[in-house]
Amino acid sequence: MKKQVSVAYMVSGMLFTVCLIVANIVEQKLIRIGPIEATAGLLIFPISYIVNDIIAEVWGYTKARLIIWCGFAMNFLAVLIFHLSIWAPGSENFANQDAFSLVLGNTLRLVGASFVAFLVGSFLNAYVMSRMKILQKGRHFSIRAVLSTLVGEGADSLVFFTLAFWGLMPTKALFLLILTQTAMKTGYEVLILPLTNVVIKRVKQVEGVDTYDTAISYNPFKVKDL
Repeated sequence: MKKQVSVAYMVSGMLFTVCLIVANIVEQKLIRIGPIEATAGLLIFPISYIVNDIIAEVWGYTKARLIIWCGFAMNFLAVLIFHLSIWAPGSENFANQDAFSLVLGNTLRLVGASFVAFLVGSFLNAYVMSRMKILQKGRHFSIRAVLSTLVGEGADSLVFFTLAFWGLMPTKALFLLILTQTAMKTGYEVLILPLTNVVIKRVKQVEGVDTYDTAISYNPFKVKDL
């Protein structure tokens, strides 16, 4: 019997991947939200964690694990194409090489930090969602959604900013940046939680699925274990 993938799961995976790729592109711009300075990635990156919550809640950790690795692979491919495009000799009719390189050409340190932080944060988010659902017997989705995001986003920010900027800025400023980014991204989750609850209920009804992760492996590398 062939394995089938639902449309809702496929769309969730596509949205998750698009959020990752777009976040990497806009991450370089600094924006101001009231008195707080943040990166433009804040506008879209938290959506990937909300989608992660939905996948883990509806289809379970194993399906979330597959999407995380697919997102990682597509993000890697996008970054590779960006750099190949920058390195390729430009036409004499193209006069925007410096701007093109500035927008798409993150340093290897930033790229590496982003990849590691994404994997750590995403897997922790899915793990906390999965374990809390069992402990809570499926009740109180809002609590585990917020806590899983706090853990995942906290780990993501800690890993990314430490690997990317350690030694380049004062330690106090670095940890303040980590705390600020974590708080703002978690706040994003809280604000959009009513919509997330509606989507979760609707997807469960349409799919006829509400997975509880019993007797599964949480090894992030067992991608074939579906």
